[in-house]
Amino acid sequence: MNTILLVMVSAAFVFAGWHQLVWDPAAGTTAPMELLSTAIIEAASGAVTLAIGLVGVMTLFLGLMKVAEAGGMLRLLARLIRPLMVRLFPDVPADHPAMGAMILNLSANALGLGNAATPFGIRAMQELDKLNAQPGTATNAMVLFLAINTSSVTLLPTGVIALRAAAGSSDPAAILPTTLIATIGSTTVAILAAKLYSRWTAAPPPVAGSAVSATDKADNGAAPAAAMEEGEPFPLWVSVLALVGLVGLVPVAVLYGQALSPWIIPGLMVLFLGFGAMRRVRVYEVMVEGGREGFQVALRIIPYMVVILVGVAMLRASGVLDLLVGALGRFTAPLGLPAEALPMALMRPLSGSGAYGIVASLLNDPAVGPDSYTGLLVSTLQGSTETTFYVLAVYFGAVQVKRIRHAMAAALTADLAGVVCAVLACLVLFGR
Repeated sequence: MNTILLVMVSAAFVFAGWHQLVWDPAAGTTAPMELLSTAIIEAASGAVTLAIGLVGVMTLFLGLMKVAEAGGMLRLLARLIRPLMVRLFPDVPADHPAMGAMILNLSANALGLGNAATPFGIRAMQELDKLNAQPGTATNAMVLFLAINTSSVTLLPTGVIALRAAAGSSDPAAILPTTLIATIGSTTVAILAAKLYSRWTAAPPPVAGSAVSATDKADNGAAPAAAMEEGEPFPLWVSVLALVGLVGLVPVAVLYGQALSPWIIPGLMVLFLGFGAMRRVRVYEVMVEGGREGFQVALRIIPYMVVILVGVAMLRASGVLDLLVGALGRFTAPLGLPAEALPMALMRPLSGSGAYGIVASLLNDPAVGPDSYTGLLVSTLQGSTETTFYVLAVYFGAVQVKRIRHAMAAALTADLAGVVCAVLACLVLFGR
């Protein structure tokens, strides 16, 4: 992100400076460098105003998610997907702690619990590294887990819904069906790409004797608590049925998405609070506690939003962004990717905070807005993909993996698939 910010600011300064040198004061227009200065100050002030506006909706949604987490919804999802995970990761023993950590990580991502997903993901990588005969080199299981993590199916993109609500959307949850379609597509491609690309790079050999039974580990006093903490898994047929049901939601979303979307937010309130109450969760206290975390998150993002929105504003005020987007937009606009959405599509794999800033800027731009086709598309892109380079850096950095093999190629392939699926979903559901 350091390099990206420096390039943005330098390009804007040089471009505006060149226009300033050839600017004619007699023309009655504002000086280019004056426009750049004004844009910097206004963007910084606007970023703080925007972040403060997010406090309420972030508090509400993270409070609801805290109730769901306290009620055990995360562990129910983990029990549901475990039978599928053991088949996706044949190199990882079913009773190994890595399996449990991966399941909890993906379950947290599905519920939009990014803060909970990251610790589980790091733990999963650390456990996977114990099965690695060549420390410092990514195994096939590591690469596949990372690829799925960067594109994992998102059932509830709560952060984007909150952002859309703060921007004044008449239907903040309208992106739920498009996000589901995009994440199913990107996750499918991530799995296929990781499996295919693994044939082209040499994998480290498995650790001898890694497939140790749970009984043996218990006898040695080292039972895999992380693997078993989500409870006994459901039968395979239940997991397959759930997967079929998830895929079956795609045609339902296409046919009835617009009719159902106004019911989603009230339905989520009733569902999560009712689920928590049935699980004997003190829903009021837990929701307040989760809301306190949401308040802190909304305040923590202020510096990130100020920096990235100032950089984007400088590119716009200098004319660099218009020049770049105009050149590429002529090719992508006929395909359903408007020029205004291009910066978001390019930034999403590079920087989560950067992409968030661009989405926030577009949704609050009167010329775009949250309920336009472009606003819905960038919201879907934000909710359906992860920050690839951040995930690579954090997860591989946690186990000091330097040779990542085909991990980046698989993750970027999934990112491209996510963009394509998001465009197709938005075209079908919302039109142009």
